[in-house]
Amino acid sequence: MIDTASLMERLKELLLSEAYMEGDFVLTSGKHSDHYFDCKQVTLHPEGLAVVSELLAEKLHDLSVPAIGGLAIGADPIVGGVVSASWRYGFPVRGFIVRKEPKKHGTRNWIEGPVEKGGRVAIVDDVVTSGGSIITAVNCARLEGLEPVVAIAIVDREEGGAENIEREGNIPFEPLYRYSELFR
Repeated sequence: MIDTASLMERLKELLLSEAYMEGDFVLTSGKHSDHYFDCKQVTLHPEGLAVVSELLAEKLHDLSVPAIGGLAIGADPIVGGVVSASWRYGFPVRGFIVRKEPKKHGTRNWIEGPVEKGGRVAIVDDVVTSGGSIITAVNCARLEGLEPVVAIAIVDREEGGAENIEREGNIPFEPLYRYSELFR
């Protein structure tokens, strides 16, 4: 078992020191914000990816979800890290990537990765604002015959994304951190 409390505390430190910025930003959702989380600064950092991956591998084990995937590019490092950590953790999880458009040749699939139709999957993203990337990934996974059962993000900006995911994606949303939790 992992020391979840210590890993969560370390993740918080990394998010605040490596990923959080203040300024004038335009988000993927098109909204303007005076703060920004560049979580790739954490998920492409050796310790950051290890911490995130251990936490998510344990969460998937607890939920008995054997696969994780998400929309390219925010989910890419997370998926790879979780797949690797899950093997070491003893609960091997398969990974997949949801393309932003279907492959134009060969299989013409939305999904890349060794997942089986009908399989229960988690959908992951690094940051959620409106929830659009997760909802897109959920819908594409369903088109490919997968069964999304939970959506997970590293940070929920608490700007309506959680509610959108639960309403439009029709699955529960479980962030590792909510914006307000990072500043307590």
